[in-house]
Amino acid sequence: MRTTAIVSATLTALLPLTGCSTAGSPPAPAAPSSAAPSSAAPSPASPPRPTPESPGPVVPGSPAAPVDEVEGTVVRFSSGQTTVDVTLGEDNPTVRDLLSILPVTTTVEEFAGREKIASVGRQLDTSGSPGSDPEDGDLIYFTPWGNLGFYYDASDIGFSDETVHIGTYDATEDELSGLEGGDVTISIVP
Repeated sequence: MRTTAIVSATLTALLPLTGCSTAGSPPAPAAPSSAAPSSAAPSPASPPRPTPESPGPVVPGSPAAPVDEVEGTVVRFSSGQTTVDVTLGEDNPTVRDLLSILPVTTTVEEFAGREKIASVGRQLDTSGSPGSDPEDGDLIYFTPWGNLGFYYDASDIGFSDETVHIGTYDATEDELSGLEGGDVTISIVP
């Protein structure tokens, strides 16, 4: 009888606490806010570590004005005395998303003896963007890593749904190498 009284008293004491528990319950969705966006400065974030998948830190600039005609737009990669211009050859969600974040500052590095790669700081929208069969002189977006790639040796590389064609460039491998080793600004040429 004494054990029953202790168990009963313990359960009675704990019962009110179970109504307040959120364990096992999904969090309530955030209600949409009608408040104006905060003008407070964003909190500083540490830049991503350079890896083959994400080379170097990315520093966003002031967003460029939206581009109406995407195909034929020229995007410039600049570092010191080196510039490489890319003529956009596609109008797809990935290209439009890239344009929406420009200008941006990043780094460029060699990858696999075939391409120079650069991160844009976040994954771009690839929904509805077709894959491609890259050729020398193509700028592509590689969806698994979220990086841009300047192909200068695309031999034996076939079609892939993970390789989105962005545009074309006329720079040599040596000119592309001039982008390595420092900050590279990617911007729209007016």
